[in-house]
Amino acid sequence: MSAEPLSSSPRCGVLGSPIAHSLSPTLHRAAYRALGLRWEYDAHHVTLDALDAFMAGLDGGWRGLSVTMPLKVAVLRHCVEVDDAAAAVGAVNTLVRRADGRWSGSNTDVAGFEAALAQAGTRTVTAAAVLGAGATAASAVSALGRLGASAVHVLARSPSRAAQLRLVADRVGVELLLHPIEPVTLPQVDVLVSTIPAEAQAAVAEPLARAASTVFDVVYDPVETPLLAAARRAGRIAIPGFELLLHQAAQQVELMTGCERAPVETMRAAGLETLRDRLRGLGS
Repeated sequence: MSAEPLSSSPRCGVLGSPIAHSLSPTLHRAAYRALGLRWEYDAHHVTLDALDAFMAGLDGGWRGLSVTMPLKVAVLRHCVEVDDAAAAVGAVNTLVRRADGRWSGSNTDVAGFEAALAQAGTRTVTAAAVLGAGATAASAVSALGRLGASAVHVLARSPSRAAQLRLVADRVGVELLLHPIEPVTLPQVDVLVSTIPAEAQAAVAEPLARAASTVFDVVYDPVETPLLAAARRAGRIAIPGFELLLHQAAQQVELMTGCERAPVETMRAAGLETLRDRLRGLGS
């Protein structure tokens, strides 16, 4: 059976539900313009129930897909191979079309965490904590393990729900220590990563921020979350979620287009301008 030929109009996109808020189109389109590529990139609302039908309907013009919640695990069944990060986490956020028409899967969230932390001056970690227990938390645990963390404290509303993270921790050689979010019982750590919504942070923001040297909140809208605000008040390094989005998207651009280096600063400028536009719209 011959591979389906690629069309002359390359297409990429981001899949998820909900998806209207996604900044991925802004970031990827900015990269294409800077690279001189006439590629398309759009957001597609795809639910779990609709995933298989969507994938079956893609023609040979599709080169890559960004994948967000709730599809990061389900999309694994459409991959004929995955990279080490995706294998460790058990989730994929990037699909790249192979020459034979099938899909390879990657997890660029892990590298995105590493790049954002390095940019903020953190290249090695001894002890760390993660707030939340979903797919993004799994990527955080993997990244922290790769950066040298020997133990990661996971704070979740239901510690039993976080049991799935033990598999990730075992794969990267990290001891996982589970705690309920409240009451907060977190020792001092190098890095705290939050993967929970901004509205769920208020009650625990102050004690958690004081317990970490660096606070990394994956939420990028709103830009300033209760946890980041608390970190700044406590004199801690505060990393906003946009940095994760930016760096994971940059690696996606490299994987999908084959470019040697994505135009990160161009992507940053475009993404921040869109966020500013949204803030102005809320204030009008």
